[in-house]
Amino acid sequence: MGFCPLTAEYVYTNNQNGIPSSEDPMQTRIKEYRARLAMTQDDLAKIVGVRRETIVFLEQGKYNPSLKLAHDVARTLHARIDELFIFEDDPAEADPREILVD
Repeated sequence: MGFCPLTAEYVYTNNQNGIPSSEDPMQTRIKEYRARLAMTQDDLAKIVGVRRETIVFLEQGKYNPSLKLAHDVARTLHARIDELFIFEDDPAEADPREILVD
């Protein structure tokens, strides 16, 4: 994990290829909502205060944004956070939790 001081963002990298990634599979609808407003990636990046590459990684699901960034993107696109960011839960891999009481 690295810190990019120019954008004040944490960037998660995969050691094998250096591509920003996240642990959780995520899909986004940012591109769809951005297109509805005829907004470019650069336009959105400037409004929310990040680099265009950050928007690219968000749209590809390769970057998990901070809550503030997710909020700013959602607000700019006139959407709710849960409309833009979809996390896939795999129930087969879910680890059931047990509470043991003595």
